[in-house]
Amino acid sequence: MTPAPPAIRWHRPLLWLALAMAGLAVVALIGLFVDPRTVTGAPLWAKPLKFALSVGIYAVTLSWLIGLLPGTFARRRRLAWWAGTAAAVFLLVEMVIIVGAAAGGLTSHFNVSTPFHAALWSVMAASIVTVWVAAVPIAVLLFRADLGDPARALAVRSGLIIALVGMGLAFLMTGPTATQLDDYQGIVGAHTVGVADGGPGLPVLGWSTVAGDLRIPHFVGMHALQVLPLVALLLEVLGRRITLLAHPLARRGVLRVLVGLYLGVLVLVTGQALAGESIVRPSGLVLALGAALVAAAALATAVTLRPNLQPNRRTPGG
Repeated sequence: MTPAPPAIRWHRPLLWLALAMAGLAVVALIGLFVDPRTVTGAPLWAKPLKFALSVGIYAVTLSWLIGLLPGTFARRRRLAWWAGTAAAVFLLVEMVIIVGAAAGGLTSHFNVSTPFHAALWSVMAASIVTVWVAAVPIAVLLFRADLGDPARALAVRSGLIIALVGMGLAFLMTGPTATQLDDYQGIVGAHTVGVADGGPGLPVLGWSTVAGDLRIPHFVGMHALQVLPLVALLLEVLGRRITLLAHPLARRGVLRVLVGLYLGVLVLVTGQALAGESIVRPSGLVLALGAALVAAAALATAVTLRPNLQPNRRTPGG
């Protein structure tokens, strides 16, 4: 029988931040239709919209994760509460700068064209680092907490660790490109690899369709925080109907395989971006490696569930 999820005490400052981001997303969506201005080839309000959605989702998820910590450990919960509050404050600081730059018709990221803009970019960079650091003690505390179902616990812990890696990958964007070193124009850093920012991109997401884009591994890594716990919940639902997934250890085994697959995909898209290759134009090598990852995951899943197929074997591995 699957243990019931632990009682959750939501982190309220993060929930308030998420509510503010929902309001900002509505404003930015309206801005897309009424404001025709562009920045680096993209609609002016596209970046505030994307960041509002991303920050809002992250805030809700982190609030939930902090709420999973048992109430019997008051000191640990207090540490997590302050870490979550610090994350909320500095995420808000970052969003104020992004929206302010958009309102002024300017780019916020990588802009060091004047001392003022360089100071704003430095504040943003410091805010991002603070948000990353704030997530570390929460991850440590979740590793030490009893989260009940083993698959659910693995999903929460691995999702947070991979998200920290994904957040860290953003620093690959902050170094100057060769073109910027040769012809300085007040911008240091870029999302794309091989071409300047602002070229053809996917609708809404803006990921480059002609070159590598470091936003992709950043996105994939960060959203492990939502994807893996959702997969664990899906496996629990399927476990009520599919005998092979009924046992908690069987679900944990499957989830281990999926965590490995997720990490493999993260490494693959990171290498693809650094090689300057567009996500929509994968090379034969990338396709082969992707197929190998999927085949390996399928084989590992079959091996994991094989003991459950044998008669009189009720638990994985006997």
